[in-house]
Amino acid sequence: MKVAILGYGNIGRAAEEAIKAAPDMEFAGIYHHNDCLDCIDADVVLVCTPTREVQKFATVLAARGICTVDSFDIHGQIWNLRENLDAVCKANKAVSIISAGWDPGSDSMIRAILLALAPKGLTYTNFGAGRSMGHTVAAKSKPGVKNALSMTIPLGTGIHRRMVYVELEDGADLKAVEAAILADDYFVHDETHVIPVESVDALNNVAHGVNLVRNGVSGVTHNQRFEFNMTINNPALTGQVMVSCARAAIRLKERGEYGAKTMIELAPIDLLPGTKESLVKALV
Repeated sequence: MKVAILGYGNIGRAAEEAIKAAPDMEFAGIYHHNDCLDCIDADVVLVCTPTREVQKFATVLAARGICTVDSFDIHGQIWNLRENLDAVCKANKAVSIISAGWDPGSDSMIRAILLALAPKGLTYTNFGAGRSMGHTVAAKSKPGVKNALSMTIPLGTGIHRRMVYVELEDGADLKAVEAAILADDYFVHDETHVIPVESVDALNNVAHGVNLVRNGVSGVTHNQRFEFNMTINNPALTGQVMVSCARAAIRLKERGEYGAKTMIELAPIDLLPGTKESLVKALV
């Protein structure tokens, strides 16, 4: 399967490495935001643009019948994105797998499995400590910001603090920058601190992680506890998840299952290289 990349930031570079490491994929090139999308020759395109540009590019590609995968990460807007892309995909026999990062994405699948194991209870998703790519891009986009780094600090029970380090442009007003960041949907739901620094590059680290905990009830039996932990390189894992979902997108298209889907709607076996027989024998 021929897989191309649109956008070449941290995730795009990591996705390129994952494509080239995949045994069943051919790297079909890198395209940039200002390139002609009509020139793209690929079975599936990984849309590695900033989140707020995903719908625009994915819609154009799906209208050409090209499958797409993105890592859209604004949780409250995922359903609307799915519905908008679903109609375009079905009309043009394409598949779009959305929000295919690690959260939302692979963590969403873990939460779904834990819900099946304990239908009653509470799940807490604790991110970090680590660099949030989506929040960092949002902070960088504000007028007066030369560079930025948004760190997520877990406070427990799914509550987080955002530490936003900003390198200001000459003459920029810190209070105006702070107000713009605090008003952004990425930050309005959490305690956020905006801190001016001389050099963001001196602080930058792409490490991240998650601690997922569910306490619940299986049937009528209480005190069931499940925990999932990982410590990761953020772009590398996001790129790998997108590449695995590219494989699933092609398989769905081959079966005529067109439309937009989130990762919890996918069969895990479609994410993996190999035959159904070999995977069932190895994993079940």
